[in-house]
Amino acid sequence: MSELTEISRRRTFAIISHPDAGKTTLTEKLLLFGGAIHVAGAVKSNKIKRTATSDFMEIEKQRGISVSTSVMGFEYKGRKINILDTPGHQDFAEDTYRTLTAVDSVVIVIDAAKGVETQTRRLMEVCRMRNTPVMIFINKLDRPSKDTFDLLDEVEKELMIHVRPLSWPIGNGNTFKGVYNLYEEKLNLFKNISKTTIEESIEFKDIHSKELEQHIGSDAARVLREELDMVKELYEPFDIELYREGHLAPVFFGSALNNFGVRELLDCFIEIAPSPRIFHTVERTIHPEEEKFTGFVFKIHANMDPNHRDRIAFVRVCSGVFRRNTNYYHVRQEKYLKFANPTAFMADKKSVIDEAYPGDVVGLHDTGNFKIGDTLTEGEKLHFKGIPSFAPEHFRYIENADPLKAKQLAKGIDQLMDEGVAQLFISKASGRKIIGTVGALQFEVLQYRLLHEYGASCRYEPLNMYKACWIESDNKEQLDDFIKRKYNYMATDKHGRNVFLAESAYALANAQEKFPDIKFHFTSEF
Repeated sequence: MSELTEISRRRTFAIISHPDAGKTTLTEKLLLFGGAIHVAGAVKSNKIKRTATSDFMEIEKQRGISVSTSVMGFEYKGRKINILDTPGHQDFAEDTYRTLTAVDSVVIVIDAAKGVETQTRRLMEVCRMRNTPVMIFINKLDRPSKDTFDLLDEVEKELMIHVRPLSWPIGNGNTFKGVYNLYEEKLNLFKNISKTTIEESIEFKDIHSKELEQHIGSDAARVLREELDMVKELYEPFDIELYREGHLAPVFFGSALNNFGVRELLDCFIEIAPSPRIFHTVERTIHPEEEKFTGFVFKIHANMDPNHRDRIAFVRVCSGVFRRNTNYYHVRQEKYLKFANPTAFMADKKSVIDEAYPGDVVGLHDTGNFKIGDTLTEGEKLHFKGIPSFAPEHFRYIENADPLKAKQLAKGIDQLMDEGVAQLFISKASGRKIIGTVGALQFEVLQYRLLHEYGASCRYEPLNMYKACWIESDNKEQLDDFIKRKYNYMATDKHGRNVFLAESAYALANAQEKFPDIKFHFTSEF
């Protein structure tokens, strides 16, 4: 297969949502339809003992939430699908924001009963900033739901994007009979017999045919015809270019838990979703068709296999072909590296690959060479834009709870900080270690992982601070004066840079006003 063919058949996307909308369950069912797994797992279930493929960390299985982005690749109908399942919980949003820089499109999952929720709005803002194409799956139609037209109005208003339904539900909750697929002109009937069976569809091009009554009854048929007439009046015909430019969101309805509407979503997605898109660097624009390899690190994960204490850097291939055992230039470190065992992913399961194409995510074993945002090329100095690392807003002192495990704790903190889930600061005044996070739940995850992956016990002590910000200035005299005056609130980060820990919003604003020559940065990329 030619390189251009390989590029055109790839679909790399993230699944995002508010917690509990059914994002990880949808991922499982997409993997099931793609033949990547044979039995779908459950995020929370007493009956289904198998946990979700994408929730492979022990804490994810226990809490029933995703705390880390996982990558899964599989083949489906001649396409190579790369799914990135992201955390929904707001305390792990930073991981999701970074993941959105590495995908070509997004599927947003919305709970049909709850509608658009806070985290969904925030994630949509990131998509809008990058003009990322968005497809919407309205989930849990097998439960009592909001009125369909009200839901669509809410999506348009809250997410600030035009919508076009490509399927339409027939009832909801106890009256849910299925959906009519407008894109394929098929009637998909709901049979709630088993949560692991796949429903059958009936081709149904003429919805005014009397046969419709035989399948769904006269009342449901009448309502469906009326609603579909309204859809034609209210919504413009689907325009694939508007979707790919990020201005129009196609909408599908279904129930991921019951496998319903998932195949229709996947079949439409592979037809309309964009293949790998261009990427922007500080120096120039990168096109996927370029001959030379370029890629960037958007995630680092320690201990994907706790038995081997391995650390994996996730690299999005942007152009050219990544080849095993080839020297690639690490732009930040200004040196060449060779990778003997690059891997493809199925969540925590990895397989060694010989080559990867634009759109693919490659796992590289890392001994401490990589930071999030690092670039690999064939020699060209490039710096990819827009990979955020946000200023922490929650802080705690971290102390060793077991003096015999000091070395394990130091190694664990060092490796987990590189994942970007939390940041380490050393107080200038006391020399104590401070952990800063974007969300409070990160502390619990960090403590759990230090104990179970490194055998290191830690305890926290409270530290009331408002925000961390990195400072720099061309005015050395003013910078030295600031550090001297604010010595008790100064720290250094892992790379030795000066960080000001502001105790309040007032203190930060006051410092900015009194020291005009100092730049205060709220992300670590500056």
